[in-house]
Amino acid sequence: MRKKPFLGALAVVLTLALGACGGSNNSSSNNADDVMFAQQMIPHHEQALEMAKLVPSRSSNPKVVDLASRIEKAQDPEIRQMRGWLSAWGATSASSMPGMDHDSMPGMMPAGDVAELEAAKGTEFDRRWLDMMVKHHQGAVDMARTELDKGANADAKALARKIADAQQAEITEMQGLLRQS
Repeated sequence: MRKKPFLGALAVVLTLALGACGGSNNSSSNNADDVMFAQQMIPHHEQALEMAKLVPSRSSNPKVVDLASRIEKAQDPEIRQMRGWLSAWGATSASSMPGMDHDSMPGMMPAGDVAELEAAKGTEFDRRWLDMMVKHHQGAVDMARTELDKGANADAKALARKIADAQQAEITEMQGLLRQS
C-alpha cells in the first residue's frame, strides 16, 4: 500500500519539473521573428564578407583594409552561430528557401553594383566600397532593431544588440573615411 502514495508524489514532482522546462523564460524559446532575423542576417553577412574579401587586392587605403579585416573576423562567427540556431529550431536557412529575394532585404547590394565594385581599384574602389558598406551596414542595423523589438530568443536578441552597436560604430568610422577621401 505504501507504493501508491510514493508513485503519486513522484508523478507530481515529475509533472512540475517537466512543466518548468517548457516555460517561456527559457532562452532557447524562439518565435517567427527570431527565425526571420537569422534567415535574413546570414545572407546579409555573407554579402558583407564577399565585399570585404575584395578589399586587399583593390584598396589603396590601409584603414579600409583594416576595417574589412575586422568585418570578416566579426561576421563569419556570427554566421556560424545563426546557422546553429536555425538547425536547433528546425528551420531552413534562407539560402535553401526557393523564391527568397535577397535583394529586397535592407542594405543588400544588387549584383550590378557589386560587379561595378569588383571592377574598381584604388581610391575609386575605396570610395565605392565605403559608400556601399555604409548602406549595407545600415540595413543590418535596421534588421537588428526589428529583432530587438519583436524577437523572443534571448541569444538572438543579444546578437542583434551586438550587431547594431558594432555596425553603427563602423558606419561612423566609414563616414569619417569618406569625408577624408
